Amino acid sequence: MARLEAARARTDNRAWAVERRARTRQLIELGGLVQKAGLVDLTNDDRAALFGAFLGLADLLKGEGSAALVEVWRRRGRRVFEAEQ
Repeated sequence: MARLEAARARTDNRAWAVERRARTRQLIELGGLVQKAGLVDLTNDDRAALFGAFLGLADLLKGEGSAALVEVWRRRGRRVFEAEQ
């Protein structure tokens, strides 16, 4: 019974179901990036510390030079992704 319901959920093409799956996938991928960057281990899985760090990044992005900062981060991330391939 549970398998049938799971199969139905995977093939549900209603707009809200498709959007929910896309959002779930996005959240899983973002969590994977947090893990991949080593932040979970470096903070001993302290979610308050991680959230505070993200708030600090958000503050940086609200200031001047945010586009340049994002570009630096993007280049660094791409280099790591490419090195892993």
